[in-house]
Amino acid sequence: MSGHSKWSTIKRKKGKEDAKRSKIFTKLIKEISVAAREGGGSLDGNPRLRTAVDAAKAANMPNDNVERAIKKGTGELDGVNYEEAIYEGYGPVGVAMYIECLTDNRNRTVSEVRHILTKHGGSMGEAGSVAWMFTAKGQLYIDAAQYDEETVFLQASELGAEDVVSEGNTHVVITAVEDMHKVREGLQSAGVEVQEAEMVRVPSNTIQLDENDAGKVLRLMDALEENEDVQRVSSNFDISDEVMAKLDQ
Repeated sequence: MSGHSKWSTIKRKKGKEDAKRSKIFTKLIKEISVAAREGGGSLDGNPRLRTAVDAAKAANMPNDNVERAIKKGTGELDGVNYEEAIYEGYGPVGVAMYIECLTDNRNRTVSEVRHILTKHGGSMGEAGSVAWMFTAKGQLYIDAAQYDEETVFLQASELGAEDVVSEGNTHVVITAVEDMHKVREGLQSAGVEVQEAEMVRVPSNTIQLDENDAGKVLRLMDALEENEDVQRVSSNFDISDEVMAKLDQ
């Protein structure tokens, strides 16, 4: 098994979304603009941009907003110049935190990220302190109520996916980042609807959390992702179904 992002699965299970739609749109616009700036405005030739636009469509962002964000990224329209920033650190009980940001003010962002970590029992680490633990992967989410695991596994394997993990009501198809769109299109051509696709960072090892520690770590993850500059948070924790059931009560 190649592993997958536990945090991504938990967020979907919880139905967790940012408190305001405007915050979701702000993060998506940043990602679209930076993706277009780095790789051009063509969806066919820019996998990162295509992923960002697909996420925007899933969030019901108006097409005009998407097009403006692309044009700002390519320089056709004036816009804010966002920079990518990576922060590494630790949460409660030493779980690793790999925090990816897009910001127009690095001083503000690093200060806010450090404050959030400290407030929730964590600490900022040096560059490279946890990055080595994570590998970039693609994840596709499929409704387990509509498709059985064997069907999804066989179809995905033929298309070059690395693994399929079933958790609750979702099948998670894991791919190499460069294969994510090929596998997604192949599944949809075969009649298997993909609900969502994203790039995640998978840890090489995990720390099993009990109910008390899991609650602390999940509160930290939520707090980080509520920050508008934070695009993605990866961590190396694992939570059993039994613990998740207790937390959901």
